[in-house]
Amino acid sequence: MIDQSLMSDMLSPFWVSIKLASVTTLCLLLFATPVAYWLAKPSRKKAVGRLKILLMGIIAMPLVLPPTVIGFYLLLLLSPSMGIGKWLIEHNISPLIFTFEGLVVGSIIYSLPFYIQPVYAQFLRIPQSVTEVAHLLEPSRLRRFVKVALPQARVGIILGGLISFAHTIGEFGVVLMIGGSISGETKVVSIAIYEQVEALNYDAAHMMSGILIIMGVVMVALIASVSRMSQRP
Repeated sequence: MIDQSLMSDMLSPFWVSIKLASVTTLCLLLFATPVAYWLAKPSRKKAVGRLKILLMGIIAMPLVLPPTVIGFYLLLLLSPSMGIGKWLIEHNISPLIFTFEGLVVGSIIYSLPFYIQPVYAQFLRIPQSVTEVAHLLEPSRLRRFVKVALPQARVGIILGGLISFAHTIGEFGVVLMIGGSISGETKVVSIAIYEQVEALNYDAAHMMSGILIIMGVVMVALIASVSRMSQRP
């Protein structure tokens, strides 16, 4: 049997993981959606087109690199002795490593391609005729983006949000490298399961893993449902 204190220790990582996934997904919705829109827009200048290709390659790096590699370089970048971390210290700002805010930064970078790709693909599917009519009726780029592009790409945005949320819930390598295992702050459920296995608390590990499996099945069902919607003409 699992006592009450252990149950509390199990619930805390789930809360941290859900909060992290929610904040990460919200940030991607706000900041990565315009990036995907810009990447999908045709470019008349070759230099801009090449820049977009380069940026797409950089964004896709988390798909091919091990999470620990990304986490390691983020740890160095955010460290108080160099990079962004040093700049923060010089300006009397707390460093981001081993904080929830640092986890958010790492999760955004690691989940970026999982959000960008379906949203980018959906923006590409907007008919040219719709774009041309929007240019004629609405001179403002911002209003065209809000009133025309976003509604046309809503399925891709929902799909990207779901994938990013699910992906963040299961993160391990990146969050371990830059967040450690601070209870209530940076200890996510994947790290908690690892620690329970190390402590030979298999009952707790089974229970936490089972909850993650149920959450995973629900998320996969939602993603599959939205994906079918995106394939409709």
